[in-house]
Amino acid sequence: MRKLPIYFLIDVSESMVGEQIQFVEEGMATIIKAIKQDPHAIETVWVSIIIFAGQAKTLVPLQEIVNFYPPRFPIGSGTSLSKGLGHLMYELRKNTIKTTFDQKGDWKPLVFLFTDGVPTDETTTAISEWKQNWARTANLVAISFGDEPDTRLLSQLTENVLLFKNTTEEDYKKFFKWITDSIKTSSVSVEKNNSGFELPEMDETTLSKIDLTKQQPRNLYADTNFVVLAAKCQNSKRSYLMKYRKFVQASGFAGLETRSYRLVGGFPVDNTYYELADENAVANSISSEELVGAPACPCCGNQYGFAVCQCGKIHCIGDEELSTCPWCNNQGSYTSGDGGFDVNRTLG
Repeated sequence: MRKLPIYFLIDVSESMVGEQIQFVEEGMATIIKAIKQDPHAIETVWVSIIIFAGQAKTLVPLQEIVNFYPPRFPIGSGTSLSKGLGHLMYELRKNTIKTTFDQKGDWKPLVFLFTDGVPTDETTTAISEWKQNWARTANLVAISFGDEPDTRLLSQLTENVLLFKNTTEEDYKKFFKWITDSIKTSSVSVEKNNSGFELPEMDETTLSKIDLTKQQPRNLYADTNFVVLAAKCQNSKRSYLMKYRKFVQASGFAGLETRSYRLVGGFPVDNTYYELADENAVANSISSEELVGAPACPCCGNQYGFAVCQCGKIHCIGDEELSTCPWCNNQGSYTSGDGGFDVNRTLG
């Protein structure tokens, strides 16, 4: 049986932590439920989910939609698009059945790439391999969840570069309905011996195609939309992330703006966060004066989740007189002071 392979290549970097990754989980469940009820799609569609952060892995192997159950998504450190693309191309080579004299192969795979930040690695080699080996034999739609998409880079992969204005839960519902409709129309198209790639109309207020003629050069290797800090709970030793969103406002001088990062919240993560991290990533730092707010510990409820040990790592503290760093086991007492200090941030 010929299949229409659908791949979701999903960014699970730190900046996706919180509501964003929760909405993606719920959206994927909605997509799968709707496709299972579609008579055309259930006959042809196979689905796989690949995730990437500092590393990439197959979260759900390619399988018939009838057997597919939406997974939980982990969070990882970094945004290695090159490893995500490399793993996608590996799966395509492994799973795609090509047309021969004896049989008809699969229809063109359809890939949905979700990313909310800029890559934190060098992508030239992976993009060149994609353009040489897969740009004509697979259909790719790149969707930016971020406020400042790297259109220069994404346009090298595909002409279908979209901006998702992810502001509310309702926006996510509209977006995933559009994804569902895209899969349904593509499954109908292949059964009519057409291209198998038909995207429905977009609601411009939620999802719009990016004008690739207005490309701006970007600096890679650090996400400027968010700042995320990695920490550990002093009591449970569990890891958590503190997420800050960029906030820009006019200054007192004409034409000038000030930038800060305001707290979104603290979110516990499991050990897969480190499994998906890039061990060779170069650490970046940010001044604490640029960060507004600090959460309570999301793991134990300690009143302050942003204490920095002399080892440079972050952990929570409560009202204890002597605190123990869960990273290095050093003990000490903490006081607040004036002025800022540099703190290591994740790549985002």
